[in-house]
Amino acid sequence: MELHNMKPTPGSRSKKKRVGRGDKTAGRGENGQKSRAGYSKKIGFEGGQNPLYLRLPKRGFNNVNRKEYDVLNIGELNELNFSEINLETLKKAKVIKNSVKLLKILGDGELTKAINVKAGKVSQTAKEAIEKAGGTVIETDR
Repeated sequence: MELHNMKPTPGSRSKKKRVGRGDKTAGRGENGQKSRAGYSKKIGFEGGQNPLYLRLPKRGFNNVNRKEYDVLNIGELNELNFSEINLETLKKAKVIKNSVKLLKILGDGELTKAINVKAGKVSQTAKEAIEKAGGTVIETDR
């Protein structure tokens, strides 16, 4: 077998339907919604029956005022070479993502150098550890 005499397996290829050449239905069948121009089936449409996403019970509560914090431990702050830590410096250092709007400092790890911290929230243990190392803590709304 060589390239010039290879053929596809019988039945694996079919001719393309030539739409709109003669018969008035153009391959769409006779009547009905699907035969009309401009028809597009909506996602989840079940022929007028109540769709599945409406039949299933809704669970839980989504709070629209929820604030999501990105969390950072003081052990990670120790590795950074900054005298002042805030949201902008951490974004520049690519420690946290640019999409993060709020920052919370937690007290896991040990802090050996004095760091000034500006964060949305600071846990009590983190605050004590930062002040013990000689740093200051300022809680902001951002």
